[in-house]
Amino acid sequence: MSIMSAIAMFAIIWFLVLFVVLPIRLQTQDEAGEVEPGTPASAPSEARIVQKFKIVTGVTLVLWAIAAAILISGVLTLDSIDIFGDWRRSF
Repeated sequence: MSIMSAIAMFAIIWFLVLFVVLPIRLQTQDEAGEVEPGTPASAPSEARIVQKFKIVTGVTLVLWAIAAAILISGVLTLDSIDIFGDWRRSF
């Protein structure tokens, strides 16, 4: 795996984990009873973005390390997951 592939895989995993973590323990302004004028009631009252970014980065490091180890070790290759391999070879 090249450096660029590793960085791209890390970024993809990071954003996937971010979209899973963002709504966890989200409290809207409407639920808190403190809607600021000019904002929608569904806006978060406390986003805690820095804390969520730290959690996302930690989880991503673990998932990326597992995925990279599997790919580097050769346990999983493109040929082993190619479900259309026989169909493609017939042409």
